[in-house]
Amino acid sequence: MPRRPVILFAAACAVIALALGLITMVVVGGRQQAAQTTDAATGQPLVGGPFTLTNQDGQAVTEKILEGKWSLVFFGFTYCPDYCPTTLGVLNAVQERMGDKAKDLQIVFISIDPERDTPQMLKDYLSSDGFPDGVIGLTGTPEQVAQVAKEYRAFYQKVGEGEGYTMNHGLTVYLMGPDGKFRSAVAHDLGPSRTVTLIENAMEKG
Repeated sequence: MPRRPVILFAAACAVIALALGLITMVVVGGRQQAAQTTDAATGQPLVGGPFTLTNQDGQAVTEKILEGKWSLVFFGFTYCPDYCPTTLGVLNAVQERMGDKAKDLQIVFISIDPERDTPQMLKDYLSSDGFPDGVIGLTGTPEQVAQVAKEYRAFYQKVGEGEGYTMNHGLTVYLMGPDGKFRSAVAHDLGPSRTVTLIENAMEKG
């Protein structure tokens, strides 16, 4: 079977799965587990909503930053040893492969570690070599972070005490449309080529 139909079929299956309940992969004790959340009335996945956070330049921003562009929203933290830098590296490859179309796509990195991830910490981290250009880093108070994570059904959990603590967190990247509404979940291990295809297909549909 040609590559594109296979990808389209996989995307269709993902949409069906999301209609039945958003599947968010989370890391717990080194293993991935699935959590499902749907609207009891409509059966549709509940993803996204209002938030107020602070970007890496110290400016207050709201969910309005998602309007007018396609967005890939990703929850993580700067001390993450593996998944976060790996995912950002993949998104860098996605950005490069999309060429001119990438100007219509923004990447939003929301920290789930507000104790350590100050705006300056995010700014320094996101300027690392191999990460996408122009990533919007967001942090906030613990309460603000908890609120936005709740809106996206994004799991996170502090593990350990003292300076050496770490964070368990979800691995899903959320594709949001120019209207600020959820379009699709992007698996962390989908790879650059298939991620580009998924995004471009969504862009064609609007």
